[in-house]
Amino acid sequence: MKAIQIVLLFAGVIFTSVAFGQETKSTPAAASSPTTQQSPETAQTIASAIDHEITVVEKEVVEAAEAMPGDKYNFSPESLHIAGSDYKGVRTFGEQVKHIAASNYLIWSGVTGEKAPDTANEGKGPDAMKSKAEIVKFLKESFALGHKTVATLTPATAIEPVGKNKRPKLFLATFAIAHAFDHYGQMVEYLRMNGVVPPASRPKSA
Repeated sequence: MKAIQIVLLFAGVIFTSVAFGQETKSTPAAASSPTTQQSPETAQTIASAIDHEITVVEKEVVEAAEAMPGDKYNFSPESLHIAGSDYKGVRTFGEQVKHIAASNYLIWSGVTGEKAPDTANEGKGPDAMKSKAEIVKFLKESFALGHKTVATLTPATAIEPVGKNKRPKLFLATFAIAHAFDHYGQMVEYLRMNGVVPPASRPKSA
């Protein structure tokens, strides 16, 4: 239910932006003022709106992945033995990052109907992939697929049902973003448990 609400919110923002842009172009004031006119290159579309959201989550997730020292990629809260906690069997930091990347491949591949790469490994990522450099590269490549995939969306194709569950392409395109943000929150906790302030939370330089 929460995922559907997220999709509806995205759709509402997108279509409101498009409608507003059309209304602005139709008014005399907008037509008479060159500064208020939108060029075709800057006009908002479903594809560009979702692509922007991918850029937002990509920046935060990738920067968090790069901020964690390589020797902490095997860290999980289980190793802290916190009294009263239950972290037994939770993913390590590296596994969290691989899961985001692998899920990106699985979800965004569904938009175009292409087969996800074997490296997705049912959402786990390659078992043998352990080093920070390899995992970060895998992560970046998965977001590159997202940008490429959403570029194919149009108002007509966005509502096309795909996959065995017949979900709209728009749902898959945006659900990958929501999923990545979910696990980004867990990455942030792992970073702070190791004395690392997430880049997004650091003071901005003047």
